[in-house]
Amino acid sequence: MLSALLLFLLPVYADWQYRSRSDLAPPQLNITIFDHDKASTDYLFVAPFSGFPDNTLHGPRQAAPYIFSAEGDLVWSGYSIFSIWNANFQAAKFNGQDILFSFEGDHNPAYGHGHGHHTFLNNRYELVKELRAGKHKLSDKHEFHIKDEKTGLLQVYQPVPRDLSEFGASEEQQWIVNAIFQELDLETGEVLFEWASLDHVSPHESVLPINPGYAGSGYNSSDAWDYFHINSVDKDENGDYLLSARDAASVYKIDGKTGEVIWKLGGIPGETSSSFENVGGFRFGFQHHARYLWTSEDGKKQIISFFDNSAHGTEDKHGHLVKINEVSSGKVVEVNTETWEAKLLKNYQAPYGLLAKSQGSAQVLESGNVLVNWGSEGAVTEYTADGEIVFHAFLESGELADKVENYRAFKYDWHGYPTEDVAVLSEITDDGETQIYVSWNGDTETKLWKFYAVKNGSKTYIGEAKRTGFETKYKVAETHEAVYAEALDKSGRILASSEPAIAIQQVLPFKAVAAQPETLQPNFLNYFSWRQQI
Repeated sequence: MLSALLLFLLPVYADWQYRSRSDLAPPQLNITIFDHDKASTDYLFVAPFSGFPDNTLHGPRQAAPYIFSAEGDLVWSGYSIFSIWNANFQAAKFNGQDILFSFEGDHNPAYGHGHGHHTFLNNRYELVKELRAGKHKLSDKHEFHIKDEKTGLLQVYQPVPRDLSEFGASEEQQWIVNAIFQELDLETGEVLFEWASLDHVSPHESVLPINPGYAGSGYNSSDAWDYFHINSVDKDENGDYLLSARDAASVYKIDGKTGEVIWKLGGIPGETSSSFENVGGFRFGFQHHARYLWTSEDGKKQIISFFDNSAHGTEDKHGHLVKINEVSSGKVVEVNTETWEAKLLKNYQAPYGLLAKSQGSAQVLESGNVLVNWGSEGAVTEYTADGEIVFHAFLESGELADKVENYRAFKYDWHGYPTEDVAVLSEITDDGETQIYVSWNGDTETKLWKFYAVKNGSKTYIGEAKRTGFETKYKVAETHEAVYAEALDKSGRILASSEPAIAIQQVLPFKAVAAQPETLQPNFLNYFSWRQQI
């Protein structure tokens, strides 16, 4: 009975946002802070999803990769373009061409892993290629990072059997995750370098025990002890790798030739010691998205950024919570291998007391601003370099905002030239006027829409309107049986034309109200009575 009633209690906030694209129900950003003068004008890239196994009542109605303008307007919905479950949605260059890419595959929120591949689209949103891990391994969701337009860094979750009695395991607990990363040639898929954690880092460095609800019980391959948990990989100009190991609460630098650990930053003081003394005693843990920012000429100093979760939990909310700091943050740190000191240069603390138990990212933009994504808390914040908040948004609004999550978020100067059709809806109002709605999913270049009436094979210009967000509205005083639209860029060049849209009688949207159980007729409820027998 309850499952039947839920069909009539769904939140309605995502419905009918765009008249020309009634099939789209993207997230509606809840922007709480916005300084137009100081925030970056780049486009926001996110892939929000529900933190619950069933997303009908929580999180975005259509979980997918999305591009939003700096003002929070939808630019592109990737719903149905990418399928299954998506994460790590980014823009990059591949062989000189602008591309988009996203992880696409299976998602297991209880263990924080997903298996699949990485899909590339060009700037026309057409499929370029799909890339998978090499050496008969499954690519995981956590990392895909393009270097120098030619190679890609990805991560593999590989459960293997081992004698784990040394680490407090029973005889039945014999499964552990060998955390692997690979560097691939993007053209051929050839594995250029592969590194495996069990070859170089002892499970003694894990800060999470081999226990259910923490990092895996080790009783079987599906619940292997994830002692290390790689969630990001980067590479510097000297060929050495930087990796974040969440369950070791540490960032490691790896020799790009031998695979040996050069240094380690983090761990639990006195238990899994760092290579560095943290000046001022700053602490972090269970971090994500570590990136190189700068290297001195002699290589002895490097500046890195990462997202400091300062907490550990599972994406399905059922895991045990381990906390280091009260809120999460984006951090910029300098490490010095001459003095073996680590200095906290910048600390971008979360607003609203946000503490991300899983996921997260921190991106230093070309402008110097910093975009921090709060992972499991479903929000993004942009800061100036000195820490002033100039933009904050929760990634959904209303009832759907509950438990929305987003693995990573980025901002890019993107130019999209879609090949899909321009969408037009034309309605005749009760007053005999023609109301036109037009949109073009993924387009970033249109500045002006021109409208034409079509009759007996000839067209007549009826007006124009500056583009306003994803969908532009234009009303004509006369009745026109069919209209079409032209998209023009800033120079007046025609980018595309729609097909003629036959006018329909206007149906005004109403404020939908979720039906209450007591308002449903008894005979209607009896229709679902058979479910009680299941």
